[in-house]
Amino acid sequence: MGAQLNVKSEDAYLLASQLAELTGESLTAVVTRALRSELERERRQRDVEAKVARMLAAGREIRAHLREEITSEHSCLYDENGLPR
Repeated sequence: MGAQLNVKSEDAYLLASQLAELTGESLTAVVTRALRSELERERRQRDVEAKVARMLAAGREIRAHLREEITSEHSCLYDENGLPR
């Protein structure tokens, strides 16, 4: 016999049973699929968080090398009528 997992939660058992009944799968298949899905979701979330951290670090690195102050004032690009120069 393979490894065992004992979950002592009536709620977990009822949820797994309801899902198994809806899908026609065994409790083992339902629990395995649910855990696999949640694990993949967590991994994707952590990948996004790591990517954002890398992007922010790159931005800080770039900003450290800029000589001029960063501004959102762009009036030099437009004439007195608000049209591009």
